[in-house]
Amino acid sequence: MQILKSGLILLAFSIHFPLFSEERSDFDHVRKAVVQIKVYSQAFSAFTPWATDGVRASSGTGFLIGNKRILTNAHVISNAKYVQVQRYNQTEWYRVKILHVAHDCDLAVLEAEDPEFYKDSTDLSLGEIPELNSSLIVVGYPIGGNKVSVTRGIVSRKEQSKYEHSSVDSHLVLQVDAAINPGNSGGPAIQNNKVVGVAFQVATKGENIGYLIPTKVIHHFLKDIEDGRYDGYVELGIGTFNSFNTSLRKAKGIPDGLEGVFVTRILPNGSADGYLKEGDYLTEIDGLTIGRNGTITLDKDARVDFTETVDDKYSGEPIRFKVFRNGKLIDVEFKAKRMPDFDFMRNRYDTPFDYSMIGGLLFQEMSRDLLGAWSRSGSTSGGSQFLYRYDYFIEDGIGRTKKADVVLYRKLAHPVNSSSDYFLNLVLESVNGEAINSLADLKRIISESKSKFLKLKFLNIDLPLILDREETQKADSQIRSTYGLE
Repeated sequence: MQILKSGLILLAFSIHFPLFSEERSDFDHVRKAVVQIKVYSQAFSAFTPWATDGVRASSGTGFLIGNKRILTNAHVISNAKYVQVQRYNQTEWYRVKILHVAHDCDLAVLEAEDPEFYKDSTDLSLGEIPELNSSLIVVGYPIGGNKVSVTRGIVSRKEQSKYEHSSVDSHLVLQVDAAINPGNSGGPAIQNNKVVGVAFQVATKGENIGYLIPTKVIHHFLKDIEDGRYDGYVELGIGTFNSFNTSLRKAKGIPDGLEGVFVTRILPNGSADGYLKEGDYLTEIDGLTIGRNGTITLDKDARVDFTETVDDKYSGEPIRFKVFRNGKLIDVEFKAKRMPDFDFMRNRYDTPFDYSMIGGLLFQEMSRDLLGAWSRSGSTSGGSQFLYRYDYFIEDGIGRTKKADVVLYRKLAHPVNSSSDYFLNLVLESVNGEAINSLADLKRIISESKSKFLKLKFLNIDLPLILDREETQKADSQIRSTYGLE
């Protein structure tokens, strides 16, 4: 899939349909609520954390939802330096402030600073999830013009799918065949004069396959921010396996006709940690039967993964399972909670990347952004440990004792680090015998050290890297000047 930023190229064009007279009044109401957004953004660089990328201009769409709030996609305004908005009948652009951003569900709320922006505006209300094969219109400002564009489509699928903005989180989506183009991001999908979704991404394969964030996800976001901050989604934190295999069911003593799925792993620090067990057979969640393929009935049109029920919850709310364990059906209940352990696996926006340099050797905490930048750099030799730790940091329980893995991911060449190539792309375990559980640990140890040498021990490597502390400090000053770090 592809996020609908205007800088991306999509081979699709908006189709403009004439509006019938009886639809005119409804559309006038809609277009007074739809907002064109211009963004000037500057992203931070994970591979070169002392620098930023160039300023880029992009556009998107939003719409008014009441109390002067403009709803749009998080990816529309990510890394923004300046954001301005305009409605269809305005000639001025108005500056906005960003109130709330939810990168895990790709939604954001803005507010215009000048009350004049809201003159003669209308607000849109949220409707229900539409039925399959029902028609809707998608309204927005795709690139190539400053006029409101309307495209029509049919709801063709309801499913859980990955939200590309974070590259990790999966939530409910609506698939439609309306033409959705760059610039449409954040625009409302309208059915019966109500918003039933927000345009946010398209499939890179196939024609006119677009995706909407349904109102179920929007309501979750808006309720989350009622207290003035966004907390984010909770995580169940388990792995499951379907129960289609009859022999496996018999071997595990599962009664005939009992639907459900097997628990294959429990992630540390997840909601289920300490309550569910590997080998448990989950048959119901919150009173809903879990099918052998791990789905529950969403409505008369669709079945979705049973974790969609957990998506509806907020931190502290109960999750209730009926579990077949040791030959008996039992009830298991526990509270939903967030998993901060997952944060490093999400794409990061709006904040710079912290790093530490020792004699031209660059260290950073493991993150999805660093992994992506590192893989594009071409300097991936010996990186199997890097990849393994990224994939299994949570699953292996490393996060119970460590805040983050600190990786030597790059060097800025200088005579003081000429013999360090062997250690590139490895996880730093300790310095002078002190464990490194975060980048803050590394910075503190280096700043406080009075030793003549720095002994850097890397994970699963017996031979340490030895550096002369005073020489590295002198070299760092030269390196900062030579490579423009100052």
